[in-house]
Formats: sequence, C-alpha cells, structure tokens
Amino acid sequence: MMRRMRQTLCAFLFLAAATAGCKKSSTTAPTTPHDEMAHDMPAPPEAKHATATIAAASGSSVSGTIELVEVAGGVTLTAKLAGLTPGEHGFHIHEKGDCSAPDATSAGGHWNPEKHAHGAPDAAEHHMGDAGNLTAGADGTVDQTITLHGASLGDGEDSAIGKGFIIHEKVDDFTTQPTGNAGARVGCGVITAAP
Repeated sequence: MMRRMRQTLCAFLFLAAATAGCKKSSTTAPTTPHDEMAHDMPAPPEAKHATATIAAASGSSVSGTIELVEVAGGVTLTAKLAGLTPGEHGFHIHEKGDCSAPDATSAGGHWNPEKHAHGAPDAAEHHMGDAGNLTAGADGTVDQTITLHGASLGDGEDSAIGKGFIIHEKVDDFTTQPTGNAGARVGCGVITAAP
C-alpha cells in the first residue's frame, strides 16, 4: 500500500514539474537580434503637407482652401471652395506666391520650370502648374481631389511651396497658349508648407 502511494505521489510530482516547465517555456519567447533591431528602427517620415487659403479676386466672392499632400510621384490637391459660378473653372499653380493685385495678376504666369507648352495635366506636354479644371456645383461649391504628377513639396525646382494657386473665371480649354483661355483670376492663394 505504501509503495503504491509512493509511486502515485512520484507520478504526481513528476507531472506537476513537467507542466510547470511547459508553462514557463511557452510564456518566455527568446529574443533575437532582429527583434531588438525592430525596436530601434525610426518611424517612417510623415508625408509633407501644405495649404493655400483662397481669397476673392477680380470682384468675385470666391473663398476656400486647398490642401496639398506629397505622394509617390507627385502631390495630391484637395480643393474645397465656395462662391464660384456653376460649371468648370481653370485651376493652376502660378509662378509667384503674390496675391496682392486686385485681379491677382501679381501671381505671374503658370508655374512652368521645364518650359513646356500649356496643356491638360495628363497630356505629354503641359506646364508643371497645369492642374486642369474644377467643377463647381449648382450651389457654387467645389470639393475635388486631383494629383499633380511631377510636383513636390520639397526644396527643389519641382516644389510648389511659395507658389500661387489661381482659380479662373472660365474653363481651361487646354489648347490656347499659354493660358488655356480660362479668363479672369477670381481666386488666389499662396502655397505654404504646413509646420
């Protein structure tokens, strides 16, 4: 009888020790140099952002904002505007960030560092600042996003920072040189890097 109890007790202790050993090994994962390196890696850089606050020009009542975000191969532009006449309006980045003239002519011509002819933003030949047309609804508002390929928000010649956004009175025909025959400048804003 004593012998049987001793065998049962030994079996029980053996089983308890084995179980404890399994629990310990399952909760303690070995660390590897790869795990340690993962903790030391810096976070990826945040995308560069910029904004332009659009104010009325040429006696219009246009207002709103344009948000810019640098993406692979270009910059996305999200325009949220009000006070436009319904329909399409030429939408360009101009070479100067100067909206001081009442008709916004102080912003200069289209931003065109590569000296191309004017055209649609997806055409083989176009100005860097040719962003196409915005479409205002019946209430005169716009909420539209496009991508401007080849532009950046960095420090180089391809950077839109410090340039001027112009909203035009009429549609850009993508043909007339060098402006697209888009009419008066009815909105203007300076592109400023976000902090």
